[in-house]
Amino acid sequence: MADKRAPGMRPGIDSYPVEFTGSGGEYFRVWIVNVLLSVLTLGFYTPFARRRTAQYFYGHTLVADSPLEFTAQQRKMVIGFVLLVALYAAFKLASQTGQDTVASLMLLGGAALAPYFWGSAMRFRFNATRWRGVRLQFAAGWGEVYRASWPLFVLALAWVASLLLAEALVPAGLSPAARASAQGPLLLATSLGALVVSVWCLMRLEYNYKSLMVLRGRIGGQPGRWKPVFGDFVRIWLATVGVFLLTVAIVGALITLALGGSFAVLPKLRDTGLLAVLFVIAMVLGTMLLLFLASAPARAYREARIFQLVWNNIGVSQVARFRCQLQARRYVGLRIRNLLLTLATLGFWRPFAVVSEYRMKTESVTLHVKGGLDQLAGQLAREEQGLGDAIADAVGLGLVG
Repeated sequence: MADKRAPGMRPGIDSYPVEFTGSGGEYFRVWIVNVLLSVLTLGFYTPFARRRTAQYFYGHTLVADSPLEFTAQQRKMVIGFVLLVALYAAFKLASQTGQDTVASLMLLGGAALAPYFWGSAMRFRFNATRWRGVRLQFAAGWGEVYRASWPLFVLALAWVASLLLAEALVPAGLSPAARASAQGPLLLATSLGALVVSVWCLMRLEYNYKSLMVLRGRIGGQPGRWKPVFGDFVRIWLATVGVFLLTVAIVGALITLALGGSFAVLPKLRDTGLLAVLFVIAMVLGTMLLLFLASAPARAYREARIFQLVWNNIGVSQVARFRCQLQARRYVGLRIRNLLLTLATLGFWRPFAVVSEYRMKTESVTLHVKGGLDQLAGQLAREEQGLGDAIADAVGLGLVG
């Protein structure tokens, strides 16, 4: 095998850029079949579509010249999908037939089981992934999963507390109309407080889950190595808010210009009736579309920065590490271009968008191996044989939906 050591690398450390060999045209054929069959089967083809999609991207992702493998059993994915559909149908039936107590209990039960579902999904996803015949594992116990999930429970309590506080602060003895009028501002204030707490909880939950995935992940028995701290995630989220506010300001200026011209036209349309209504509807829809587009750069920026942070600071024990050169600016530009092309083509650009974004992220990552690739592969294979086969999760919720 040719020496792929990067310039400036220390002796004994080889570098292997991750490659993606797929194309938008190839994936379009997979995607269009998945869409058509999902429509014809009223969505019940979804688990089969997810498996085909995963197999395509795994099989075309080369790590040190060897493709990843997705080995999940179709039966388990179907069971997971049917379970989700049954739970959702039961909840909708309870809520639409006035069974508020049952619906509330189902919501509370779903919140309590959310960490279990996440842990089950991670076990399924890791166990279904192989490289050079060596299986990944997620070794976290349920106690660890629930301890990492504490921000989820704080988030739920924050919203419950905001509703109770708004109710308690309303003076007693008011008429229903006066009570509703007084409760409105209080509810807004408590909801804003709950929103701030929710954002902080989401930041902490993302950090907890990603660190648990790496630290308790295993490949051939070798543990993951994790270096980021929570402050790194906070800085990225704050920068994301800045990008969002900047984009909203730009979009707001565009909307103001558009509405200024539109209001000038409205007097001329006052006698046309239906045309004026259609014009107003078009302006509202256009404004909503622009607001949706305003969030795209911020979401892409955060995705790129988190991806770069994680892959620059993780490794496999002391024998391998990763480096990432993804540029947030380029990724944001690609996301905006793909979004516009997807809208212009009524969604048919979507598979090409997915491939281009996946390629940019994947090919920005380089694997650095200490002691040579053959030594690493041999060590992982020996550890795998010593561990034996673990029992795969029976649900596999991580690949459903």
